[in-house]
Amino acid sequence: QVQLVESGGGFVQVGGSLRLSCAASGRDFSRYGAAWFRQASGKEREFVAGINYAADRTPYADAVKGRFTISRDNAKNMLYLQMNSLRPEDTGVYSCALGSTSTWPGAYANWGQGTRVTVSS
Repeated sequence: QVQLVESGGGFVQVGGSLRLSCAASGRDFSRYGAAWFRQASGKEREFVAGINYAADRTPYADAVKGRFTISRDNAKNMLYLQMNSLRPEDTGVYSCALGSTSTWPGAYANWGQGTRVTVSS
């Protein structure tokens, strides 16, 4: 079982940037795809971005294309999400997940506890 711990969330003004990190324990991180999801208050969890094990395929949700960048460092067991040009609708709890690059949350067996991002206007 891989444990995932997110960090880097916080408060930011519209147009600002944040970089989220996800630290993975265990030795299997580099073998699997990974993704970031987010959940706004009162809404369902939604896919944000994914990255395959080789980092040569990175699907994004349309809402974040051109603003967010997902990356990983397999040597450090780390997953990242660089978020630029943030908007109020980006507010939510961001969670990392390991096991796929699917947009479907059910495809993932390992989840972090989440880190909250609040974008104020």
